[in-house]
Amino acid sequence: MQTITPEQMDKIDANSEKLGIPRVLLMENAGRAVAEHLKNSLKDIADRKVVVVAGTGNNGGDSFVAARHLAGYGVRVTVILLGRDLKTSEAALNWRGLKSMTKTVKVLTLDHPSFDEALEKHVLGADIIIDAIFGTGIRGVLREPHSKAIDLINRSKAYTLSVDIPSGLDPLTGEIHDKSVIADATVTFHKPKTGLMKRRDIAGEVVVAPIGVPPEAEEGV
Repeated sequence: MQTITPEQMDKIDANSEKLGIPRVLLMENAGRAVAEHLKNSLKDIADRKVVVVAGTGNNGGDSFVAARHLAGYGVRVTVILLGRDLKTSEAALNWRGLKSMTKTVKVLTLDHPSFDEALEKHVLGADIIIDAIFGTGIRGVLREPHSKAIDLINRSKAYTLSVDIPSGLDPLTGEIHDKSVIADATVTFHKPKTGLMKRRDIAGEVVVAPIGVPPEAEEGV
């Protein structure tokens, strides 16, 4: 299977935008692919409790889209955001939309007065966990609450699905510099990252989902 580096994927995203396919559309397609994988792979998903553990980058943005689609399937979804300032306009746009879904999606942020306890309760009580803490930008030792969140995910008995790459796994080398989510499955986008395919023991089942990247976006990459 052909792989790409995180740097190559960044260039492909940029080229797609130049060709008229904005990053927010690629994010929409990525998040929908995550939701559809769960819907098609797991039975009785509407009866399961899904907990999304999200970071503040585009990886988290993908999961916000996934949560919206899952809510549309009738799934009980809780989204836990491990930060305050969203790093991209695409992630911020989808976060605003998610927060407006007050009847169908529960949102937990760092402003919760008992955040640590609530984080543990939701993660350990989940049937399905979507890991969207870190994407391709992971570096070095993890800080809190990210480190604790990964520990809790790995303690949980839930089915764990990582978005693009298990959080903590180096997408280029496959190394783990501190700790990593150990996933049952990983939905990666367009083409798998080189590090992902080196660590199937961490990634679990690897599903490669197309997200509408124009073939022309790969020219010169």
